[in-house]
Amino acid sequence: MYKEYFNLEEMPFSIAPDPRYLYMSGQHREALAHLLYGFNSDGGFVLLTGDVGTGKTTICRCLLEQIPEKTAIAFIVNPKLTVEELLAVICDEFGIRYPADNKSIKIFIDNINSYLLEAHAKDHRAVLIIDEAQNLCAEVLEQLRLLTNLETNQVKLLQIILMGQPELRDKLSRPELLQLSQRIIARYHLGALAKKEVSAYVAHRLTVAGVRDPLFSDSAIDKLYKLSGGLPRLINVLCDRALLGVFAHGKKQVTRSIIKKAAAEVFGAERFTTQYKKTAVWVLTIMVTVIVGVVLAASYYNRHEPPKPQPVAANITKLLIFDKLEWPEDQPIGQSSKMAFESLLSQWGIARRPQDSSMPCELAKTHGLHCLDDIGSLNILRHLNIPAVLKLSNNRNDIFYATLTALRKETAVVQVGAKAKEVLLKDLESYWFGDYTVLWQRPADYKVEVLPGYKGAIVQWLNKQLSIIRGHSIQPSENSLYNYELVREVKRFQLTEGLKPDGIIGPRTIILLNNVIEKDTPLLNKNEQLTMSNE
Repeated sequence: MYKEYFNLEEMPFSIAPDPRYLYMSGQHREALAHLLYGFNSDGGFVLLTGDVGTGKTTICRCLLEQIPEKTAIAFIVNPKLTVEELLAVICDEFGIRYPADNKSIKIFIDNINSYLLEAHAKDHRAVLIIDEAQNLCAEVLEQLRLLTNLETNQVKLLQIILMGQPELRDKLSRPELLQLSQRIIARYHLGALAKKEVSAYVAHRLTVAGVRDPLFSDSAIDKLYKLSGGLPRLINVLCDRALLGVFAHGKKQVTRSIIKKAAAEVFGAERFTTQYKKTAVWVLTIMVTVIVGVVLAASYYNRHEPPKPQPVAANITKLLIFDKLEWPEDQPIGQSSKMAFESLLSQWGIARRPQDSSMPCELAKTHGLHCLDDIGSLNILRHLNIPAVLKLSNNRNDIFYATLTALRKETAVVQVGAKAKEVLLKDLESYWFGDYTVLWQRPADYKVEVLPGYKGAIVQWLNKQLSIIRGHSIQPSENSLYNYELVREVKRFQLTEGLKPDGIIGPRTIILLNNVIEKDTPLLNKNEQLTMSNE
């Protein structure tokens, strides 16, 4: 209805999974890289999970546009099937003939095997993609694992891509599905968009649809992020309804109030109120529950034990109330960079003496460390898992620096000036530019990214690191060629650690190798330190 009004070539916020409209955030690029790596491997399972509306299906459509023509695709979107129904659907999708009244699992599998062998002989590949895979029962998942046993002496004949909601990860972690989980060669979890990505996402879709002018005000984008939680599908629905509201009132731009009205229409008045106030309700509910629990426990305790001092109220407050990410008014904001880098150095056990006039990065070099400046997301910092100096801006547009020292599921610990603050991740994202600096231990002969085929002493260092991680030698330590076997091990390590599995040895890969090997490396979260399995 509003397409002509805004001179749009097409509707920009359709929820159809059109790859042209895919906004490649850092997460989406990594997710696609994992799918491509899994597709180009020798077979097995590839796992892509994420909440409803995060873009899993669109990423998969993007993958399909990049695979060779000699690829047969079977796409299952309704996986609530029995084993027999699953095998029948696979046959139907691949065009495999079978007796109309067949109920025999063996006949299904024999026909599938014959088809896959024939496809392999013609240098064709077969890929089975299952959407909403969290609905698969354990029996069907086990049958899928058995299908990956169909193989030649060199390669598996069937590649299986599972896409589903987060509960799929929980299901695959069950003991009875351990064998299937061990066959997953690439996995990635797709989260919601960050606040700064929502603006870029909206602008991208409008640009693809033929509009260059900003149709959404900054305050509208801010409200859009809060109401959608960064979920692309919900962003689309709200933006579509908001543009319709602008058209209906003869306006030129979506404002904050229009977004709120659109949300009321999309969610319904009652649901919108719940959505809008969900944080306050959640906090209030938790507070009431905890306080009631404390009172009951205290009452019971008083009847059975002598009274003792209990700082319960302080602990409750600490759990529920987090610091605001503001620069302390009693400290000079112009000193924020100096204070942040001194805090970063201290995380590595480096104390800067008052008489030391060298720059922080120069001082770090004297201790075998180097500064790495980059731009990224909290997801990237979570993978790197080491302290970082962040460039921030408050509501008055004052620029200041702080040191990220811990990163948890929903909160982060940030050293702001002389004070350590625990803040919500959403608050940190709203203040952060994306610029960060970390310290890393660089191999002595490392100069540029190491590509497959490179020959040099750093390859010996790489082989040593991977040998320690794997618990055995990959190849003789005197070998200085970055060959196929070593590249394959690096790609596997990168996948394990959540990096793009490109086999290129860059700063991020080296940082994560050091995290696993070096015991004195300061980590944002020690629980997230990962190692490669011995499988």
